[in-house]
Formats: sequence, structure tokens, C-alpha cells
Amino acid sequence: MSTSVSTVGRSGLVYLVGAGMLWGTGGLLGTLLYQATGLSPVSVATCRLAVGGLLLVALLATTRRPWPRNPLAWRRVGAVAVLAATFQAAYFGAVAASSVSLATLITIGMSPVVVAVLEHLTGRNAVDGRRAVTIGIALCGLALLVGLPSGGVSAGGLLAGAALASAAAAAFAAVTVINAVPVPGLDAMTTTGLGFTGGALLLAPLAATSGLAFDPTAGSIALVLVLGLVPTAVAYTLYFRGLSNAGPGIAAVLALLEPLTGAVLAAVVLGERLTASGLAGAALLVVALLRAATPSRSTARVPDTATGRRWSRD
Repeated sequence: MSTSVSTVGRSGLVYLVGAGMLWGTGGLLGTLLYQATGLSPVSVATCRLAVGGLLLVALLATTRRPWPRNPLAWRRVGAVAVLAATFQAAYFGAVAASSVSLATLITIGMSPVVVAVLEHLTGRNAVDGRRAVTIGIALCGLALLVGLPSGGVSAGGLLAGAALASAAAAAFAAVTVINAVPVPGLDAMTTTGLGFTGGALLLAPLAATSGLAFDPTAGSIALVLVLGLVPTAVAYTLYFRGLSNAGPGIAAVLALLEPLTGAVLAAVVLGERLTASGLAGAALLVVALLRAATPSRSTARVPDTATGRRWSRD
């Protein structure tokens, strides 16, 4: 019996929404970890990948899951490792060179655009008017929510930050597109565990230059574990699991739940207040997310030959 399109799409959306909301805790946890340990941003990212990946590898070993035997599966794991390390290094490099707002705006804002271009070039999904409008609304909302970089950053810093953030966006988009097509014998948990462990190993030399040691108090260790578990191990496993059901285009837009959730948590936990423009941006993001999660009834559906399922063209 063929899988119902609505059921498949709905289950994928649940995974992707969960991933986006859990990612939103990363900024808060990373900030608290920095305050508790003084680790550099790239060291925090390395710890995040290492802890998240190793926790999943330990779970896989404990449950005696078979390791991938398909060479294509190991190539996928290697690609995820390289792209995860690239994304983390480029994003935090953009933060250091320019500002958090510019890095977030370009990295998260460009990702749906790059995914749309990649899908169009590979013939997987045409970019129609509805999808273009959805991405446009999302970009406007993101710009209003995170704000534009203020003064104090040199032109060279802005240029370097924009280039690094663009590289981070391209890496995240590539992870999204390649993981939308399942590989036999490789599930989402194994992909995340092995891929992120490999990514941490690739980042470790860079992080070592800024220092990986910190005072191992109960609070700092708890923060490292939660950062590695919640917005990393669990969130990315959900994201990779939802990709093949909902499709990369919808997944990239729903990733915008990260800054939206982060802004809400910052207001509740850290006492930060959203400005009027921030509230307007949050409202536009909600509109974009609802549009992405609710395909038009008139959109055509094409079969995905790799999975036997159907993705809607939106």
C-alpha cells in the first residue's frame, strides 16, 4: 500500500518543527556556557559537535545497532562531517569578523535561497511564485527580528563576515539537500552521530588554538551535555529524519524557527525585550512558516524515485 501524502508530509513537518524549536535553545545554552567557561565560540562549537556526536555513537553501540556497510553510506557520513565542520567554523568566524546579527541574517536567511537554487539546478523542484514569496517574507521577517549590524564594524570586517556567513549558508543548504535522499542502511541517528563526531575531529585543531580547557564545575559540565544533547544530537536527528518526508525546500524555511525560538527564550530567560520591529519580524516569520507548512492545494506532486514517496512542488 502506498504511503499517504498527507500522512508522510505531516510526520515530516512534526520532526522539522521539533528540530527548529530545539535549535532555538542553542544560542541561550551557548551564551550560558561562554559565561561559565570563557571558551571561544569555535571551542563551544567543537564541544557541541563532539558531545552530540559521541552521545549518539554511545547510544548506537549500547543498542547494538549494526554499523553501515554500504560504501555510499560512509561517503554520506564523510560529507556530513565536512559540511558540519565547515558550517560551524564559517558561522563563528563570521560572528568574530562582524557581528552576531550579520552572521545570523546571512547564514539563516540565505539557506532557503541556496536550497531553492540547488533544487532548481538539479531538477528536483521548480521555484514557483508561491515559494519565492514565502522566502521573501521569511527574509524580511528575519531582518526585522535579528536587526542589521550597528556601527563599529569596519568595511573589511563586514565583507569578511558576509563571505564567511555565505559559506556557512552554503554548507547548511548542502547538508539539507544531500540528506533529503535516503541512503540504504543509514538512518538519521547514525548519520548525526558519526557525521558530527567526524566534524568535531576536523574542528579540534582550530579550536585548540583558542583553548579547549575550562574549569569542570557541575554547572559547566551540565551545560556542555545539554548543549550537545538538545540542540545538537536530538535536533539534527529530527531534522535529518524529517527531510526525506517533507523535502529540503520546506525544511530550509522551517529552520527559521531557530531565531524565532531563540528570541522568545532570550526574552523569557535573559529578560531581553523585543522592539516593535522585532515583533513585526517575528510575525512575518510566523506567516512564512505557516505558508511553508501549508502547501497550496493546486500544487502538483511528483514522485521521489529514491523513496517512492511524493513531494509537493511549493
